[in-house]
Amino acid sequence: MKNLKERANQLKVDIPAVFIALRKKETPIIAKIFAGLTIIYALSPIDLIPDFIPVLGYLDDIIILPGLIALTVRLIPPNIFEECRIDAEELWIEGKPKNWYFALPIVLIWFLVIFIVIKAIWS
Repeated sequence: MKNLKERANQLKVDIPAVFIALRKKETPIIAKIFAGLTIIYALSPIDLIPDFIPVLGYLDDIIILPGLIALTVRLIPPNIFEECRIDAEELWIEGKPKNWYFALPIVLIWFLVIFIVIKAIWS
């Protein structure tokens, strides 16, 4: 079994590989759905659980995102994903892209949560 540092380094390669797999026609549709969700979540500059919330704020970085990546990788056929890993090795040399439009789904989820809480309080 890989140690934690090796696995963390592998996740850095797996995220762009998942993005490449999303664009391949050979990737099954369910894998594409999860790949899209994973990429949106990974590239969003806004966390689902804000980091300022003690302990819970880091759950997205250590549990949610790695879990999404692992699930998505399992849904992609191994031969296709291995090709994607090879293509992805040099994709993020300069670091994680900062695309704010990936934050839109997270912002919408937070607005929905706030709306539900306010509606519950006013009821």
